Amino acid sequence: MRLLKQFVPVAVVAFAGGAIVGAVQGSPLLTLLLGVATAVLAVFVYTRVVRWSERRAPVEVAAQGAAPALVRGTLIGVAGFAAVILNIAFIGGYRIDGMGSVAGAVGLFGFMAAAAVTEELLFRGILFRIVEERTGTWIALALTGLLFGLSHLFNQHASLWGAIAIAIEAGAMLAAAYAATRTLWVPIGLHFGWNFAEGGIFGTEVSGNGATQGLLHGVTSGPGLLTGGEFGPEASPYAVVFGLLLTIVFMWLARRRGNVVPLRRGATATLAQ
Repeated sequence: MRLLKQFVPVAVVAFAGGAIVGAVQGSPLLTLLLGVATAVLAVFVYTRVVRWSERRAPVEVAAQGAAPALVRGTLIGVAGFAAVILNIAFIGGYRIDGMGSVAGAVGLFGFMAAAAVTEELLFRGILFRIVEERTGTWIALALTGLLFGLSHLFNQHASLWGAIAIAIEAGAMLAAAYAATRTLWVPIGLHFGWNFAEGGIFGTEVSGNGATQGLLHGVTSGPGLLTGGEFGPEASPYAVVFGLLLTIVFMWLARRRGNVVPLRRGATATLAQ
């Protein structure tokens, strides 16, 4: 019941905000403002429902230290995706065909901000955190990562492989980032930085959501198996590899800091059955 009490209100903000932002995408300024507003409202609702249902301060979204954590996560996300696209470009699968659209990048900033914040609150702040309490870190990472991947099957150019790739490279990586830091600001920044670099900077398709207009006019070509095809570079094996590498680093940090919750006995019995 605690999971539902938290998930439903935040999901309502996410879906309503997403619908409104989607309706005004023809206006970059409105998209930016409404996207940021959706992100702020989602955090506010999350803090309220956690205080109400758990009788505690939601330290995972505490204002203190939020800015540097967001910056760190964003830089890691941008660098991670830059490594992916550079490797795709090295094999001739991506090229820059001139400048793109500053206005388009501005609108994507707001859209990506709303998506990153609401998805991290739902999948890592609520699902992963509560499932981890009952099962342990590793099972929670696997289960919520799979759900995160499957949620992308509803996108315009979705594919089963794309969903699997997202589950491995993003679902696991973002959960590991939370486990290592115990703050949602790092995975929010990481999520935003990766997605904004993908669409807002390099101008590629993001998670099968359709063409984007970023700062650069990017063109992908060649075998879809390597470039990600219509789903975008996130379905590329390079994205899976770099996502796994970041997952390993974050889980190493989590273990070193004593943040890994061991497998619960009840969860072991359930799996055995």
